[in-house]
Amino acid sequence: MTDTNDKIEEVKAAEVAVEAPKAEAAKPAKKMRWDIKPGMTVKVHQKIREITPKGEEKERVQIFEGIVLGIRGAGASKTFTIRKESYGIGVEKIFPMDLPTIVKVEPVRQAKFKRAKLYGMKNYTKKLKETAIKA
Repeated sequence: MTDTNDKIEEVKAAEVAVEAPKAEAAKPAKKMRWDIKPGMTVKVHQKIREITPKGEEKERVQIFEGIVLGIRGAGASKTFTIRKESYGIGVEKIFPMDLPTIVKVEPVRQAKFKRAKLYGMKNYTKKLKETAIKA
Protein backbone atom coordinates (compact mmCIF):
# COMPACT_ATOMS: atom_id res chain seq x y z
CA MET A 1 0.00 0.00 0.00
CA THR A 2 2.86 2.38 0.76
CA ASP A 3 4.37 1.76 -2.70
CA THR A 4 1.12 2.92 -4.27
CA ASN A 5 1.01 6.06 -2.10
CA ASP A 6 4.65 6.81 -2.92
CA LYS A 7 3.95 6.47 -6.64
CA ILE A 8 0.89 8.73 -6.38
CA GLU A 9 2.98 11.37 -4.59
CA GLU A 10 5.70 11.09 -7.26
CA VAL A 11 3.13 11.56 -10.03
CA LYS A 12 1.62 14.59 -8.26
CA ALA A 13 5.07 16.12 -7.77
CA ALA A 14 5.84 15.57 -11.47
CA GLU A 15 2.54 17.23 -12.47
CA VAL A 16 3.30 20.24 -10.28
CA ALA A 17 6.80 20.49 -11.78
CA VAL A 18 5.34 20.41 -15.30
CA GLU A 19 2.62 22.99 -14.50
CA ALA A 20 4.95 25.52 -12.86
CA PRO A 21 6.63 26.72 -16.08
CA LYS A 22 3.22 27.00 -17.77
CA ALA A 23 2.02 29.36 -15.04
CA GLU A 24 5.02 31.65 -15.61
CA ALA A 25 4.57 31.58 -19.38
CA ALA A 26 0.84 32.24 -19.08
CA LYS A 27 1.40 35.70 -17.58
CA PRO A 28 0.35 38.20 -20.26
CA ALA A 29 2.45 41.24 -21.01
CA LYS A 30 1.42 44.37 -19.13
CA LYS A 31 -1.26 46.04 -21.22
CA MET A 32 -1.75 49.77 -21.08
CA ARG A 33 -5.37 50.78 -20.71
CA TRP A 34 -5.83 54.50 -20.60
CA ASP A 35 -8.80 56.00 -18.79
CA ILE A 36 -10.01 58.40 -21.49
CA LYS A 37 -13.46 59.46 -22.68
CA PRO A 38 -14.77 61.31 -25.74
CA GLY A 39 -14.61 65.06 -25.23
CA MET A 40 -11.48 64.84 -23.11
CA THR A 41 -8.45 66.90 -24.09
CA VAL A 42 -5.37 64.70 -23.67
CA LYS A 43 -1.62 64.79 -24.26
CA VAL A 44 -0.30 61.58 -25.85
CA HIS A 45 3.43 61.04 -25.21
CA GLN A 46 4.78 58.81 -27.99
CA LYS A 47 8.32 57.53 -28.60
CA ILE A 48 9.65 58.46 -32.05
CA ARG A 49 12.79 56.96 -33.62
CA GLU A 50 14.70 59.13 -36.06
CA ILE A 51 17.86 58.70 -38.09
CA THR A 52 20.14 61.73 -37.90
CA PRO A 53 22.05 62.99 -40.95
CA LYS A 54 25.13 61.23 -39.53
CA GLY A 55 23.25 57.92 -39.70
CA GLU A 56 22.77 57.55 -35.95
CA GLU A 57 19.46 56.37 -34.57
CA LYS A 58 17.92 58.78 -32.05
CA GLU A 59 14.84 58.25 -29.88
CA ARG A 60 12.73 61.08 -28.46
CA VAL A 61 9.26 61.59 -26.99
CA GLN A 62 6.77 63.57 -29.09
CA ILE A 63 3.61 65.04 -27.51
CA PHE A 64 0.35 65.18 -29.48
CA GLU A 65 -2.32 67.22 -27.67
CA GLY A 66 -5.92 67.21 -28.86
CA ILE A 67 -9.52 66.30 -28.13
CA VAL A 68 -10.69 62.67 -28.13
CA LEU A 69 -13.30 62.26 -30.86
CA GLY A 70 -14.15 58.64 -30.24
CA ILE A 71 -13.09 55.23 -29.02
CA ARG A 72 -13.82 52.11 -31.05
CA GLY A 73 -13.11 48.41 -31.06
CA ALA A 74 -12.55 45.96 -28.23
CA GLY A 75 -9.66 44.01 -26.81
CA ALA A 76 -6.37 44.23 -28.68
CA SER A 77 -7.90 46.16 -31.59
CA LYS A 78 -9.27 49.02 -29.45
CA THR A 79 -8.35 52.46 -30.83
CA PHE A 80 -8.98 56.11 -30.01
CA THR A 81 -9.05 59.11 -32.36
CA ILE A 82 -7.58 62.47 -31.39
CA ARG A 83 -8.03 65.75 -33.30
CA LYS A 84 -6.14 69.01 -33.03
CA GLU A 85 -5.81 72.20 -35.04
CA SER A 86 -2.27 72.92 -36.21
CA TYR A 87 -1.70 76.28 -37.94
CA GLY A 88 -5.37 76.38 -39.01
CA ILE A 89 -5.37 72.83 -40.41
CA GLY A 90 -7.18 70.01 -38.63
CA VAL A 91 -5.01 66.97 -37.86
CA GLU A 92 -6.46 63.64 -36.71
CA LYS A 93 -4.49 60.66 -35.45
CA ILE A 94 -5.77 57.20 -34.63
CA PHE A 95 -3.84 55.47 -31.84
CA PRO A 96 -4.21 51.78 -30.94
CA MET A 97 -4.87 51.53 -27.18
CA ASP A 98 -2.06 48.97 -26.65
CA LEU A 99 0.55 50.72 -28.82
CA PRO A 100 3.94 49.99 -27.22
CA THR A 101 5.42 53.33 -28.32
CA ILE A 102 2.92 55.31 -26.22
CA VAL A 103 4.69 56.27 -23.02
CA LYS A 104 1.66 57.84 -21.32
CA VAL A 105 -1.66 59.53 -21.97
CA GLU A 106 -2.11 62.60 -19.79
CA PRO A 107 -5.67 64.01 -19.41
CA VAL A 108 -5.80 67.82 -19.39
CA ARG A 109 -9.47 68.91 -19.58
CA GLN A 110 -12.92 67.35 -19.90
CA ALA A 111 -15.68 68.87 -22.03
CA LYS A 112 -19.31 67.93 -21.36
CA PHE A 113 -20.88 65.91 -24.19
CA LYS A 114 -23.83 63.58 -24.55
CA ARG A 115 -22.40 61.64 -27.50
CA ALA A 116 -20.00 58.72 -27.80
CA LYS A 117 -18.58 59.86 -31.16
CA LEU A 118 -17.78 63.53 -31.69
CA TYR A 119 -17.21 63.57 -35.44
CA GLY A 120 -19.35 66.73 -35.63
CA MET A 121 -16.52 68.59 -33.89
CA LYS A 122 -14.83 69.01 -37.28
CA ASN A 123 -17.27 71.80 -38.19
CA TYR A 124 -17.84 73.11 -34.63
CA THR A 125 -16.72 76.72 -34.17
CA LYS A 126 -18.08 77.61 -30.72
CA LYS A 127 -15.90 77.56 -27.61
CA LEU A 128 -16.28 74.40 -25.50
CA LYS A 129 -17.22 74.42 -21.83
CA GLU A 130 -14.32 72.47 -20.39
CA THR A 131 -13.39 71.72 -16.80
CA ALA A 132 -9.82 71.05 -15.67
CA ILE A 133 -9.07 67.53 -14.48
CA LYS A 134 -7.58 67.42 -11.00
CA ALA A 135 -4.53 65.19 -10.72
